[in-house]
Amino acid sequence: MTGPAPFFERPGPRWFSIPAHRPFVDDLARGLLNTLEPLGPEALPRATVLTPTRRGARALADAFLAVGGGRALLLPQIRPLGDLDEGEPPFEPGDLALDLPPGISSRRRRFELARLVVDHGDKLSFKPGPVQALELAKALSEFLDSCQIEEIEFEDRLDGLAEGDLAQHWQVSARFLKAVLSAWPKRLDALGLIDVSERRVRLLRALEAQWKNDPPTEVLVAAGSTGTAPATADLLRVVAAAPKGAVVLPGLDEDLADSAWDRIEGTPGEQHPQGAMKRLLDRAGVSRSDVRAWVPDVDSRGRWRRRIVNEALRPAEATADWLAQIAALRAEAPGLDPIAEGLTGFSVIAARAEEEAAGACALLLREALETPDMTAALVTPDQTLARRVMTRLQRWGVIPDSSAGAPLAASGSAILALHLARMVEEPLNPVRLLAFAKHPLVLADDEAPAAATLERKGLRGAAPSSKEVLRARLKDAPEALALCDRVLAAVDHAAAVYVDGFAPPCRAAQAIVEALEGLIATNRLWAGGAGESLGGLMAALIQDGEPLPDASPQAFADILDRLVNEETVRVGGATHPRLRILGAIEARLVRADRLVLAGLEEGVWPQGAPIDPFLSRPMRSRLGLPPPERRVGLTAHDFAQAASAPDVVLVHCERRGGAPAVESRWLWRLKTLAAGAGLALPRRDDVLDWVRALDAPDPYAPIGRPAPTPPVEDRPRRMAVTRVEALTRDPYAVWARDILKLYPLERPDEPVEARARGTAIHAAFEDFAERFPDAVPADAAAVFEKLYVDHLIKAGMPPTALAREKALAREAALWVADWERSRRTTARKVMVEAAGELSLSINGRPFTLTAKADRLEPTADGTAHILDYKTGAAPSQKQVDTGFSPQLTLTAAILMHGGFPDLGKPTPGDLTYVRVTGRKPAGEEQVRALAGEESTAAAVKALEGLSTLIARYDDPAEPYRSRVAPQFVKEHPGDYAHLARVFEWSTSGDDGEGE
Repeated sequence: MTGPAPFFERPGPRWFSIPAHRPFVDDLARGLLNTLEPLGPEALPRATVLTPTRRGARALADAFLAVGGGRALLLPQIRPLGDLDEGEPPFEPGDLALDLPPGISSRRRRFELARLVVDHGDKLSFKPGPVQALELAKALSEFLDSCQIEEIEFEDRLDGLAEGDLAQHWQVSARFLKAVLSAWPKRLDALGLIDVSERRVRLLRALEAQWKNDPPTEVLVAAGSTGTAPATADLLRVVAAAPKGAVVLPGLDEDLADSAWDRIEGTPGEQHPQGAMKRLLDRAGVSRSDVRAWVPDVDSRGRWRRRIVNEALRPAEATADWLAQIAALRAEAPGLDPIAEGLTGFSVIAARAEEEAAGACALLLREALETPDMTAALVTPDQTLARRVMTRLQRWGVIPDSSAGAPLAASGSAILALHLARMVEEPLNPVRLLAFAKHPLVLADDEAPAAATLERKGLRGAAPSSKEVLRARLKDAPEALALCDRVLAAVDHAAAVYVDGFAPPCRAAQAIVEALEGLIATNRLWAGGAGESLGGLMAALIQDGEPLPDASPQAFADILDRLVNEETVRVGGATHPRLRILGAIEARLVRADRLVLAGLEEGVWPQGAPIDPFLSRPMRSRLGLPPPERRVGLTAHDFAQAASAPDVVLVHCERRGGAPAVESRWLWRLKTLAAGAGLALPRRDDVLDWVRALDAPDPYAPIGRPAPTPPVEDRPRRMAVTRVEALTRDPYAVWARDILKLYPLERPDEPVEARARGTAIHAAFEDFAERFPDAVPADAAAVFEKLYVDHLIKAGMPPTALAREKALAREAALWVADWERSRRTTARKVMVEAAGELSLSINGRPFTLTAKADRLEPTADGTAHILDYKTGAAPSQKQVDTGFSPQLTLTAAILMHGGFPDLGKPTPGDLTYVRVTGRKPAGEEQVRALAGEESTAAAVKALEGLSTLIARYDDPAEPYRSRVAPQFVKEHPGDYAHLARVFEWSTSGDDGEGE
């Protein structure tokens, strides 16, 4: 501050304001330095400055260095109001804390309240589990904080809180609140602790009384606070009246019309940006005219910007005279248009979605770095957007100083802890086992091959049904087995604390920590900010989590997941000195040359009024709590402060989360005000063009359908009838599998129900036929049922599906028993899994066709029936006739040419699919060709088609195209669609939805 006399020589109380368009901490530091430096080198360090937050205190210290020109300075005592129990000389409110109990930590309070929730769960309409208790404890903590900050004695007001016409669930809530809140003070007394909010309020009250009775004699300034808490507001009043005291408010609107100022009251006033300061001044008994400027305002453009923003955000009841106010503003400056002047340096970006908005914000920050010494900051309450912007800035190797931090849940140590907690419930879940075993913190430098073997041999395909099964898969891979045993030992240790399926969460947390430390060196596990944060969380669970109710493995995993996802880790390392990412409150004091305000959608900025699970609006009013809209008013003030900066870009999304978004009410008001003046808010569409150009793909040039042409000598000359079917439908699959020898890998935890069903039914029929080659026993149904179920288990059918399959197996077995009896009356014998082959000469080159028939039934009349088992849909008659499903017909061709040595050259009998499902019907025969001429003709036709097909592929120019029969894609999607890049050239993709 510059002036003829120091500010403290004026009579008190001393209330000042720094306009919203001015850099708050810079002006504050400059004013204090200009005032105190002439009084001697000891004057500045003797002064005390109170700021709202720690970040504000750091920003003010940096501002002193900046305005001091880089010279050495002894700074004043800068203290955040939120940490009064950490007093340091000469500012020692810590002395006041000697008679107060210690404050309970936030985590312990939540755990203790969760215990009370469970103990009084009978007052609720449901029985809360551990996770629900933890969430209700969080809501109770917020309620207690609200009451303690507002200094409301709620104990005597809970009776009759939900009387009258309130819904029954509010009455349940009131009874529950009364029970829990009556028990809470007793629990605190037993612990010898006190709530942190109550302790802070008592400290503020004690400090207020001390300074009121014995005012500090040195300079005392409280800056940046809006005094939303009564204790803070009363302390500010005492500071303003101190002999050398002053309060500096952020962005008091001194130009708002008195009529509009008077309307800032009641619930509508709670949402106004000036609502908090009006309540503060009214409580202090100070009129707005008594508040003086901290520095003379000589910035004409900034003044008009501030006026426009404040006019746009005036109470809704006072917006009817906007046109008159616009005219009045223009009358104040006849030589220029104040509206246009105020909108200079102000622009808007309307992005399509969050990702485009993040790109625009990153480009705006990066653009600022092109100007030497220019600073820029992103201000947003949306931490997800802030992290996206940080990621985008890394494209240019720029790391801003961000308050958003990174989620603890994304750190390596936390991921491991969460995986381990989940594996206690599912110790053989292949996906989690792989994620855990292949984690860089778990693997030693030379264990990557072992992890790959564990994946390939142990965990791909059906999930192992037991640890013994998993170890058996790895018996020939000792390194992989050793890694597997290490991981399973950690899981066993973490699971050992659960007795009868439950364990205290504190012991479960300790077991998790011990298991992790048994796998990983502690200097790696707990390294860095994320490791330290996770360690603190686990230590709190171990030390303070005893009150939590016993939890199952799943419930404990949910508790840990909830707690980890609530934690944010401060991003360390070297950051760019000219770029910052700030929250809305932090931006109140910190200023940059360019401010990018993002997240301007309803529900984001401002956030919707919070929903209280315990109290309705009338109940809050009866308790004397402020309405939920107060938070909207505080965020409106933060927005007005930031929007008054010289260079501001407002960014909003047209869609958020895939749904249309509504632009923030503040942005809408600014647009409406500008339109009333015949103007429009400037746009930065060029930035969106840059974003889209940066991320624009190359011109779309999809590949065509792949058509490889391998050398003729590499093309297969021996094929099974099933591979001929593949060559007919998808030649590319034959090229990939039979020529390149690329065999598909099963996914970890591959669903095996359909495959297991097919494998089991074939094996059961084979075993049954071998055990009973002639007559069918009386208990055939029971025998077949047992065979089928045993093979289902052997094939890896999950236990959850086995109960259903057993019921189907019973029905299927009854049908099979009757069917077998009827078939045995005509069959001379039954041959299962019979192998046959036929040698041909095609284009003068040998070709061998092979088959493995599910079942052959030679009869006394010289024919042999061919049967194929199906548990799913069988090929249609049309598919068989057109040659797209030639399995049975080609098997018949091999049969009639003597390809099955034990049968001679019989005439093909019925070509039959036997479909067994256990449903309705439990089984059925589907004959595709009758014995005799029909089946013989079908075999001849199939063999001719095969010769034509193979001859065509003997042409070196004939390619192995992908999906030449797209009508079968849905039924047979194939294993090589990704290799053929089907999505690039086919509209059907690999889901078989038509082409």
